[in-house]
Amino acid sequence: MHSPVLGHNNSKVGAIRLKSSEHHLSLRVLPCRILLPSCQRLSSRRKSQGARILALSLAAASLSAAAAQSPSDKTDTDTIQGIVTNSVTREPIARALVSSPDNRFATLTNSEGRFEFTLPKVDSTPGSGSTTPASGQIQSAIPNRPYMLMARKPGFLDAANGLAQNLQNEALKDVTLALTPESLIVGAVTLPTSEPPDSIMLQVYRRQVQDGRARWLPVRGAQSTSDGQFRFAELPAGTYKLLTHELLDRDPITTDPLSLPRSNDPRGQLFGYPPVYYQSAPDFGSAATIQLAAGQTQTVNLSLVKLPYYRVKVPVINAPDNGVAVSVYAHGRKGPGFSLGYNNSDHAIEGMLPDGTYTIEASRFGPDGVTGLQTITIKGSAIDGPSMTFVSNTSIPVNVKEEFTSADNPGSMTWNINGRSTVIKGPRRYLSVTLEPADDFGVGPQVSLRDPRRADDALVIEGAPAGSYWVRVNSSRGYPASIRSGNLDLLHQPLVVAAGGTASPIEITMRDDTAEISGTVDGVTPPAQRPVISGGASLASGDARGWTSYAPFGGQAAAHIYCIPLADSSGQLTEIWVSPDGSFVSQGLAPGAYRLLAFDREQHDLEYRNPEALRTYDSKGPVVRVVGGQKERVQLQLISTSISAGVSEDDQ
Repeated sequence: MHSPVLGHNNSKVGAIRLKSSEHHLSLRVLPCRILLPSCQRLSSRRKSQGARILALSLAAASLSAAAAQSPSDKTDTDTIQGIVTNSVTREPIARALVSSPDNRFATLTNSEGRFEFTLPKVDSTPGSGSTTPASGQIQSAIPNRPYMLMARKPGFLDAANGLAQNLQNEALKDVTLALTPESLIVGAVTLPTSEPPDSIMLQVYRRQVQDGRARWLPVRGAQSTSDGQFRFAELPAGTYKLLTHELLDRDPITTDPLSLPRSNDPRGQLFGYPPVYYQSAPDFGSAATIQLAAGQTQTVNLSLVKLPYYRVKVPVINAPDNGVAVSVYAHGRKGPGFSLGYNNSDHAIEGMLPDGTYTIEASRFGPDGVTGLQTITIKGSAIDGPSMTFVSNTSIPVNVKEEFTSADNPGSMTWNINGRSTVIKGPRRYLSVTLEPADDFGVGPQVSLRDPRRADDALVIEGAPAGSYWVRVNSSRGYPASIRSGNLDLLHQPLVVAAGGTASPIEITMRDDTAEISGTVDGVTPPAQRPVISGGASLASGDARGWTSYAPFGGQAAAHIYCIPLADSSGQLTEIWVSPDGSFVSQGLAPGAYRLLAFDREQHDLEYRNPEALRTYDSKGPVVRVVGGQKERVQLQLISTSISAGVSEDDQ
């Protein structure tokens, strides 16, 4: 019941409006002499007080009577309540914003981290338009409930862990949203002279898993303050490296080195601050790592060194018409830090560097891409040369041998070639081939099959720069039984592409004699509602085939199974989603030896291509070997993982 609102009309008549649920009540308060003649002896102040008390008493009695006459009020509304917690400490989080993605629902948690939404009740029976999960039809949404809720608060990460899934389930009344606290890297940049440096740019790289392999990827940059302080916030738990960018000295007696004559400038030597890697490492590859747990703050101090910088010019003999990307690596090891630029008008790579040995790589990507490499050494003076010569990037033919036992798929693909639609046949309909850089510090784009030039055009990878690559084959039909180039087994070895040379064809054998693994996962907690596939279509557990993707509204499976090929085996990584009762089945599995791991949530940082990283799971899942046509049944134990770190709780 809301507080009454009392209005006066020349102190003679008062109007009171009250509301409870859907009942509205208006009372008119007569002058005190009409209701209680004896109160005429009271002062005007006491008359007013008496009128208020009498009116409130009458209103409360009337609302109580109305509530007694309408017992259905308590069933006219529904509620969703819950709590927002810290995923590390499990403590409640006060004043966190809880909202739905469409912003129809929003509120702040109280001092105990709890929240509640009151919803009007609607008819959600099958007769009202929704369909049952067993019907195989799209299930109608319940309009009074959000699909999901998310929680946010400064100092915590915005992540999928803050989502409550399957809120279309009317049986779900209480939810828990877990927020992961941010990690931070803070510190100061100083000079040996204790004089604060100019504001300098810093950058952090994080060790992240892509396609089963970890590599260093840039996360973000930060500018230090005038007193050298810096702060990297909103970092997830993980492994990081920190470095400073180059900074040329801004002494007013010096000027732009590119405008100076090649002889020594009479105003003096130009100085600068080369990049500094954490714990004074000579390059990015040997820099020390910073390990951050969720919610941890790591303090790091870096000391800059002021060194002479010298003019560098590397002429380009056969420069392309447009610009190129230039990378500079200290000591021949790939990584960020030093930089030079390309002067398109002079067809030269120019800039400033301190003493040292550097590898300069210049590239232009695309079908007509070119690459140039040159090594230079600076010893106390400017250099002009040696020259760099660009060579064309490599084209690699791809030959596909089909050993399918089933009939060809009658479907076709239409491709637009020079404004004309052409029906594409053969392996191009179902196959994609990509070269992924195998370097620990991944630079440069992935290279894939060129677009077809005519119907049934040959498969060719164009514009591959010199380097080492993993060959990735994705197919909507069958599986790659073997990938070879000469004597190289490209399923387990990288392909080395030489600069400007011809490459042996990539030979791919495709087969479809797949196997099947099914079974159950112990430890799965069934949800209150039978799940549906993402998008709303229902999927009964007995009808699951192939990629088993049980996903309720919001896309959450009961468990996630990873079939990981052993290092010396054939096979492809396969992920299986698990039904609410813990059962699963996967058809279309490539023959091979697999370790099966069942996790309670997706493992985006699982290094399944790294045998060393997988050793920690040797005792957590069985090894299953299957050949073509074989059906194997197994029983798996659920691996519980930390929300904040994504690692097994048994390993913490």
